[in-house]
Amino acid sequence: MNVGPRPVFHLRLRSRPWVLGHRTLIMGIVNVTPDSFSDGGTCATRDAAVAHGLQLVRDGADILDIGGESTRPFSDPVPLEEELRRVLPVIEELRRHTTVPISIDTTKAEVAYQALKTGADIINDVSALRFDPEMRAVAAEFGVPLILMHMLGTPKTMQQSPHYDALFSEIIRFLEERVAAAVAAGVDRNQIIVDPGIGFGKTVTHNLRLIRDLDTLAVLERPILLGASRKSFIGTVLNAPVEDRELGTAVVHSLGIMAGAHMVRVHDVAFHRNAVLMADALRDALWTEDAKA
Repeated sequence: MNVGPRPVFHLRLRSRPWVLGHRTLIMGIVNVTPDSFSDGGTCATRDAAVAHGLQLVRDGADILDIGGESTRPFSDPVPLEEELRRVLPVIEELRRHTTVPISIDTTKAEVAYQALKTGADIINDVSALRFDPEMRAVAAEFGVPLILMHMLGTPKTMQQSPHYDALFSEIIRFLEERVAAAVAAGVDRNQIIVDPGIGFGKTVTHNLRLIRDLDTLAVLERPILLGASRKSFIGTVLNAPVEDRELGTAVVHSLGIMAGAHMVRVHDVAFHRNAVLMADALRDALWTEDAKA
């Protein structure tokens, strides 16, 4: 891992410029689902999800990521109408109470379209535009920031003996191809964020290597989102259940920040806010000392 100056990227939200790189941004997770691996059911109603989202904002979230379909390993897709029923009322109510950017976590173009019309600001597509061919047109039409993530196969199949001949080369090639596909459909390349997809078709060793050498993804010349919150590889390393993985998550994200992550996606914003502040301070100190040398 090389600790160098983190590139600064200038994106656009619909209402204002959005700069990534001066400090690490925190994306707070709001799962409006009954079956997400970590917190399924706790925010399954509109009122509970809205209350949780507003608490994450008070805790320091820079973005709220709203999802209505679990993408945990071996999960099945949710019907379109059900996903819309879950997320749209939450986005509408949150938009009334906060100006914090809202990301819609979906692989369905119609969900993204309706969410953006309702007040969302960002598309977070874990399929990287592969599952719904209309998603490219929606991203291009609205011109909002677009997050493209690496995943092997689908959530149903991704953890069935994941294998790579060359881990970083394959992930970089995949993300390059998905960025190119988005741009070919009319998406502004400057609006794209990439995510290596921790836990999405990776073994424990794959995940650890990705975090250690995350700076390798700098060749993509795009901001990097890192989402390792409470994931199973942390539980494997620590022999810890989901509810006891916060400290492990903080260590993982701190290393990722040192390696160049621009944003981290977490469940417990209050816990991770201080970890992110500390990691940013250490990163800045190390880079300053390197520059003096």
